[in-house]
Amino acid sequence: MPLEKGLIQVYTGPGKGKTTAALGLALRAAGQDMKVYIIQFMKGWPHYGELTSVEKLPNITLRQFGRPDFVNRDNPDPEDVEQAHQALDHARQTLASGDYDVVILDEINIALDYNLIGLDKVLALMESKPEKVELVLTGRGAHPEIIKRADLVTEMLDIKHPFDVGVRGRQGIEY
Repeated sequence: MPLEKGLIQVYTGPGKGKTTAALGLALRAAGQDMKVYIIQFMKGWPHYGELTSVEKLPNITLRQFGRPDFVNRDNPDPEDVEQAHQALDHARQTLASGDYDVVILDEINIALDYNLIGLDKVLALMESKPEKVELVLTGRGAHPEIIKRADLVTEMLDIKHPFDVGVRGRQGIEY
């Protein structure tokens, strides 16, 4: 059953859990027979645990746009800019298709903060959201205009993290 009214959600902040929260929402929606499309900006690593899990779920599609390298914030590779623009174009097409109940733009806030894409294009995308589609934007450093236009904003805080004492990311937990 489609949503009567889809909202815009933002998960931001310096703490861990933004992508995880969006994936939890995707899992919940898929369990209610909704169709979910996840577009990951700036992620090209083939070994994220969510990639393997999503392949087993018929109502969730996930597509990555990015290289398997970290993006240099001060001097991004032209390929990073191109990948971000491709992700944004794909998001536009996905929203316009009417085929999905939930569209998640994972790490779009960081792509915007790194100047890989323009604020005007992200705001236009938000404005183009069909009424019955839930749109989720994740990533630290959400722009104030995005926060202003969202219906729900959750800020994850970094209160304590094992990275702070040298614990590296663990397979199956952080990726």
